[in-house]
Amino acid sequence: MTIRKTALITGIKGQDGSYLAEFLLSKGYIVHGLNRKSTSTDIKHTNIKKRPDAYLHQGDLSDDKLIKTLITEIMPDEVYNLAAQSHVGSSFTCPTYTGNITGLGTARLLEAIHTSGKNIKYYQASSSEMFGITPPPQNELTPLHPTSPYACAKVYAHYLTQNYRESYNMFACNGILFNHESPRRGSDFVTRKITQGVASITAGKQQEITLGNLDVKRDWGYSPEYIQIMWAMLQLDKPEDFVIGTGESHSIQEFVETAFEYVDLNWENYISCNKNLFRPSEVNDVIADTRKATHLLGWKPKITFYDLIKIMVDADMRKAGLESIGDGDELLIKHFPDKWWLLD
Repeated sequence: MTIRKTALITGIKGQDGSYLAEFLLSKGYIVHGLNRKSTSTDIKHTNIKKRPDAYLHQGDLSDDKLIKTLITEIMPDEVYNLAAQSHVGSSFTCPTYTGNITGLGTARLLEAIHTSGKNIKYYQASSSEMFGITPPPQNELTPLHPTSPYACAKVYAHYLTQNYRESYNMFACNGILFNHESPRRGSDFVTRKITQGVASITAGKQQEITLGNLDVKRDWGYSPEYIQIMWAMLQLDKPEDFVIGTGESHSIQEFVETAFEYVDLNWENYISCNKNLFRPSEVNDVIADTRKATHLLGWKPKITFYDLIKIMVDADMRKAGLESIGDGDELLIKHFPDKWWLLD
């Protein structure tokens, strides 16, 4: 008789959490998820709620008692900490809340796992924002220089994960994931703001999109590919930290140009810039050096920057009541023909 694994996912209602839950369920896991009341995403958890082997728990990482109770009662085989106050811009206006959830929330989880007495594998969602102004490319040994309260909190959580691994021999991994997007990305993130706006403009429901700094560059990938690597990290014989990205850098302006070109519109007619949307300090460029992940995990992303934009625009066209262009849908079918959970 095969014993089924149990996983606890914090931030299950977010982009990565929902994809990861569906992925683990497809692998036969029993999935528990920590879900806060308010979220910037529009995920309805249709597939998760219908499953008898998926359980949602209300709360967040500020609740020390709840975290301890969940770990001791569920006794999961794997914990994926994806919860955070993850909006970089908002972290400047709510730095203490960001530190409490994104930083100290990790401490609460790690301590609950440590004191549980069980061999629980732990995944920490680290971020490329931790590198800050350190010049690219960035790998696992690149010095960290955070430039936002969010990034500072992530650095604390990152080092704390390493500390618990070394101090208590815990199986704890940091996944330093560079930007990864999807149709499930929250509408307050710039990529989704762009693709939703393109769809709304095409439908005649919106006149323009207001953005901040168009020169900022990021290494952008596709979320469902990244969550599979989270799982792969916890299947290794020993815990390691990994940088995950595409190895390419593109500006927000390139994202805008590509999205509008896909629907045959001139982006310059629909974009306005507002300096109030600029961050007090900015990460100007990041590029992932993924040689370690390629060697030990076989990491090789299938979806390119341009593919990602087509996938997101197609999904938002449908949500706006329009017929999608279809190139993005064809890419998903081509690269993931058996993955029902990838199609939104």
